Amino acid sequence: MAPDRTPRREGTLARPLPGRCQARLEVTALELIHSGKVRDVYADGDDLLLVASDRVSIYDVVLPTPVPGKGRILTQLSLWWFDRLTDVTPNHVISATDVPAEWQGRAIRCQHLEMVPVECIARGYLAGLGLASYNETGAISGVPLPPGLVEASRLPEPVFTPTTKAAAGHDEPMTYDEVADLVGASTAAELRRITLEVYRRGAALAAERGVIVADTKLEFGRAKNGDLVLADEVLTPDSSRFWPAGDYEPGRPQHSLDKQYLRDWGTAIGWDRKPPGPEIPPDIVAAMTARYTDLFDRLTAGQEL
Repeated sequence: MAPDRTPRREGTLARPLPGRCQARLEVTALELIHSGKVRDVYADGDDLLLVASDRVSIYDVVLPTPVPGKGRILTQLSLWWFDRLTDVTPNHVISATDVPAEWQGRAIRCQHLEMVPVECIARGYLAGLGLASYNETGAISGVPLPPGLVEASRLPEPVFTPTTKAAAGHDEPMTYDEVADLVGASTAAELRRITLEVYRRGAALAAERGVIVADTKLEFGRAKNGDLVLADEVLTPDSSRFWPAGDYEPGRPQHSLDKQYLRDWGTAIGWDRKPPGPEIPPDIVAAMTARYTDLFDRLTAGQEL
């Protein structure tokens, strides 16, 4: 079945999303061991429960307004991608159904991993901080790029541009050599290889559905047997930039089907990017939900949420 390409008016929901808005999620019988900007992590025996809320953050600040249905979209899209990447890399998923009833659809039972302290980013197009770095130095994370590129230019080859994984504050760019110094040469090589292959596979599958994957951020951990395992989320609109291929034109900002829309709004209102974040107006919340749902529909051909 081909994805629905019917234009959708900005500020309306593409289709209703099940479940109530979830800003904070709690099941008292389980131990909350970590609460991130978007996800809460609970211990359940030897397993972890990774629960995606409807919280949203930009510039490392959680905004006070949740985006209804967002956690379900992130979880269901990650599961869709995990299923299509099993021959590229193992992932942390144990079960998407063996979770508390109140978290069905937005929670994943997963392995307990020793997380690698590197954010693994693959870029196939020039955008965001990558564009800023290129304009300043002609390179991203120490990777030189050809002269004459403009905003949204497609790169000759996807590049690995890792960053630190800061517990607080902003992540900082790292060179490949710095990653090798931190985690060892063998692990660094694995991280680069798998990250670029996940990007290439994801970009190819998305292109078949009329969507460009400009860049993506991945996280990995070591399982008890020592295997490097893909964790957290994968190729979601929170962790990646997605553009409709039909609207693509280098040299200008692209129509985004991801969190960039909210970043642009935060910049436009003059917010200084410091806490507390601004309340998100209802029309912007609705537009965010519509864009996330549109992306989900395009990629999954309207799979149920």
